Amino acid sequence: MDAALAQLSADRGFGSLSLREVAREAGIAPTSFYRHFSELDELGLALVDEGGVALRQLMRQARKRIARNGSAISTSVDTFMEYLANNANLFRLMLRERTGVSKPFRTAIQTEIEHFVTELADDLRRFAEDEGKPLSDARLVAEAMVTLVFNQGAEALDATPKEREILKTKLKAELRMILVGSQTLSHLGLN
Repeated sequence: MDAALAQLSADRGFGSLSLREVAREAGIAPTSFYRHFSELDELGLALVDEGGVALRQLMRQARKRIARNGSAISTSVDTFMEYLANNANLFRLMLRERTGVSKPFRTAIQTEIEHFVTELADDLRRFAEDEGKPLSDARLVAEAMVTLVFNQGAEALDATPKEREILKTKLKAELRMILVGSQTLSHLGLN
C-alpha cells in the first residue's frame, strides 16, 4: 500500500499505476502481489478505506482536543489540514476517484464521506443541545460542511504554507457562517 501511495502525485493518479510498478516499488515479485490483493483496484479500495479510517480517527482525537480547548471549528480545521499535509497522496486518490470511472471506487469514497457526515451530524446535534442553539437540520449542515472541507482540501493540497494559512482562515469563517445560518433559520422557524 505504501508503494502505491509513493507513486501517486499531483501529476499521477491511481489509474496510471501498473501492478509491476507497485510490486517493484514494494520490493516484491509481481506474482507476490496476489498474496495480498486479487487485483490493483482492490489495493486502491484498501487505500480509500485506510484514508477514511485514519481521518475519522484524527477527527475523534480532535474532539478530545475540542473538549479541552473549546473551539470546535478551529480545532477540526487545523486537524484536517495536518492530515492533509501528512497524507496528500491518499487525499488526492480520494479526490480523483470520487468522480472517476470506477464505480467501486466512487461507492467506497461516498461511503467514507457518509461516515464523516453521520459523525459530524451527531456532533452538531450534541453541540446544539449543549449550547441551547438548535440547528434547522444537523444532517444538512454536516453535508454542507463536509463538502466545503473536501473542496477546500483540494485547493490546499498544492498551496504554499502562506496560502494554506489563508485557506484555513477562510474555511473556518465559511464553516461558522454555515453553522450560524442554520441556527438563525431554526430560531426564525424557517426549517
